[in-house]
Amino acid sequence: MHGLDFLRGMIDGSIPQHPTSRTLGFAVTDAREGFVEVCIEPQEFHANAVGSVHGGVLAAMFDTAMGLSVSSTLEAGVGYTTLDLQVRYIRPIQPGQSAVRVHGFCEYTGRRTATARGEARDADGRLIATASSTCLVLR
Repeated sequence: MHGLDFLRGMIDGSIPQHPTSRTLGFAVTDAREGFVEVCIEPQEFHANAVGSVHGGVLAAMFDTAMGLSVSSTLEAGVGYTTLDLQVRYIRPIQPGQSAVRVHGFCEYTGRRTATARGEARDADGRLIATASSTCLVLR
């Protein structure tokens, strides 16, 4: 199955969201070739010791959105895995605030590697964090 067809199945419910997103409470909500959107409604169980949403939740969302944006460009039978992930946090997320959207954009897909970038925004469009990733293409 082509990566984009898989993502469309996740969005329409014919394919279940993956275990990580179900556990952390986020979901893939939009996808097209080279682009994936992942959304979350921040909850109390996402909080760290100081009361804001743990940075690892956002990192997992970036890893998912950017990785799946790469997957959306791959033909059937070709996979990927994350080689590196860099997240730059700009402002905190509070449990109970409105939805946070993470966008992943595949910038380059080569024979062996792919690169992606991401951004997270709150419901008012304010930038929360940015990210970048390199993936290994598994042929």
